[in-house]
Amino acid sequence: MRLQVHSIHFNADQKLIDFIQQRVDKLQTFYDRFVEGEVFLRINNEGIENKTVEIKLTVPGKKLFAKMNARSFEAAADLATEALRNQLKKLKTQIKSGRV
Repeated sequence: MRLQVHSIHFNADQKLIDFIQQRVDKLQTFYDRFVEGEVFLRINNEGIENKTVEIKLTVPGKKLFAKMNARSFEAAADLATEALRNQLKKLKTQIKSGRV
């Protein structure tokens, strides 16, 4: 799946974009029907954990979202993809039980 990456008020280097793409691609082992994905990278002015990563994934019939703050974009991306992994597991359970 190809992600649209938006870095707000700064230019993200290709290594960071590749890192995030790699993390999101690993989510396809849990669920392989992604329609699209979008990532927003922001630097906040307050606090130590001032890097924010927002990931939006669209799957048929649902939109998944995770927003995490950390000291680095890599750490925030790891936290956000972990949250999305949990959401995907829950979604698969609902699909198997027929609730979706």
